[in-house]
Amino acid sequence: MRVVTDGRDTAAGAGSPGGFSADSAKRTLTIACAAAGLDAGGAELLRLGENAIYRLRGVPLVARIARTTDYLPDVETEVAVARWLESAAFPAVRLAGPADQPVVADDRVVTFWELVAERTEFGTVGELAVLLRRLHALEPPSSLVLPGLRPFARVDARIGKAELAEDDREFLRVRLADLTVEYGRLEFALPAGPVHGDANIGNIIRRQADGVAVLIDLDGFASGPREWDLVLTAMYFERFGWHTAQEYGEFVSGYGFDVMTWPGYRVLRDVRELLMVAWLAQNTRESAEIAGEVAKRIADLRAGDGRREWSPF
Repeated sequence: MRVVTDGRDTAAGAGSPGGFSADSAKRTLTIACAAAGLDAGGAELLRLGENAIYRLRGVPLVARIARTTDYLPDVETEVAVARWLESAAFPAVRLAGPADQPVVADDRVVTFWELVAERTEFGTVGELAVLLRRLHALEPPSSLVLPGLRPFARVDARIGKAELAEDDREFLRVRLADLTVEYGRLEFALPAGPVHGDANIGNIIRRQADGVAVLIDLDGFASGPREWDLVLTAMYFERFGWHTAQEYGEFVSGYGFDVMTWPGYRVLRDVRELLMVAWLAQNTRESAEIAGEVAKRIADLRAGDGRREWSPF
């Protein structure tokens, strides 16, 4: 790990006043790139969510910027996981650029990755199932100690910091408390082990060099119930209609287990929905579109069970 600020080595980051925004993330990128001998000029912001994702210009690299140094343990695990998956020849995104990663810059954590493809082409639901089945069969080396899965780790903080009406904030906190209890009572059908943590169709991209679908976004890796990696595809089909019945059938066939037949599916689905709301709520200041989507999602949670017309972000 290397710590830099304003392009110079130092003992600690300088801090990032003004919150996590496209402007502040670009400042962090400039500092980190300077330390790594890279040019941040003309970098393209691909996504601002849990991380800021930038495509560098002139070199086939992508930079991921975590919000604060609180994320450092997670990012160090992500780096270790990436090296493990590469050694196992597992189809996943590879670290690239500076050898010493992660880089702590501007009181944030930055990693550099290969550009999987110039133009993003997502893999199929069936390919996701096969990747998950293969991933769940891997045994991590003894040197890699994965953290235990903590589904609710950042939810309360996100709810507290979000720009929400106080009655909405209280509603989400009550729902969080209820689901925490329900989750603790679950009896899982599958054995625990390494999980990706955010396994969905948006996190497999077809590699331009050979057409192979590879797993990306490795920062949520943990040890936990395998159902956690299956529930998103199920609810995207059952709750949101983002996948067809045929696609979901291919997913079940490819993995070999239908999480929707497990009695705990509803609880895990509801947990995931709450996480989706809390995750997006932290970015309500970025645009009116995001603020409107968060309001719609909270209204749907209040209404209870039913189809969700949520827009993907």
